[in-house]
Amino acid sequence: MISLGGDGTLLDTVTFIKDKGIPVLGINYGRLGFLASIGREDLHTAVSALVKGTYVIDERTLIHLDANIPLFGDVPYALNEFTLHKKDSSPMIKIHAYLNGEFLNTYWADGLIVATPTGSTGYSLSCNGPVVFPDSGSFVITPVAPHNLNIRPIVVPDNNIISFEVEGRTDEFLCSLDSRRELVAKETQLAIKKELFVLTLSA
Repeated sequence: MISLGGDGTLLDTVTFIKDKGIPVLGINYGRLGFLASIGREDLHTAVSALVKGTYVIDERTLIHLDANIPLFGDVPYALNEFTLHKKDSSPMIKIHAYLNGEFLNTYWADGLIVATPTGSTGYSLSCNGPVVFPDSGSFVITPVAPHNLNIRPIVVPDNNIISFEVEGRTDEFLCSLDSRRELVAKETQLAIKKELFVLTLSA
C-alpha cells in the first residue's frame, strides 16, 4: 500500500492494514516525514524499486490496548504511542503504573505516554523522552508535565504488560492510540502490551 501524505496519513494507513502483513510505502506530501520519509520528487524512483523488487523491508512493533470495556473498535493498537491524558481544563491526574502486576511508579502529571521505538521520535521525544532504535525491543514510558522533578522517562522491555489505575478530580480522562482519542471513565481498567503482529514499512 502506498501512503501519500505526511506521518499522520501513514498512521491512519496502519488502521487499514491491520494484521494483513501488507508493506506500506510512505511518500511525504505533508510537513513531517519521519515515517513517510520518501520525498515526492523521488516517487518515480520508489515505484521503480517496487516493480524491480529492490526495496528494503523494515518491521515495526505495534502497541496493543486491552480494556474491560470496548475501546477503539477493531483497531485497539498503535504504531507510535498509547497515552493517558487529563481533559483539557481539568487539574493534573494521578496515574499508578504496574509492570506485570507489580507496582512501578505513581505519576502526578498531565498525562503519561507509552511509546514504541517508532513513537520514541514523536510525542515522547517532545516530552524529553529518549530516542531508541526500532529493533530495540522496548517501550518508553514518558510522563507529560510531571509534578515531581525527579520523575524521568524510563525504558522497559516490550515483553511486559503495563497496566494503569487513574485518579483525579474529574470522572473522565482522555485515552489515545496515535491520533485516535476516546473519553474514558477513571474506573476503566487499561493494560497495554506488544501487539502480536507488526507493521511492515518499505523503503
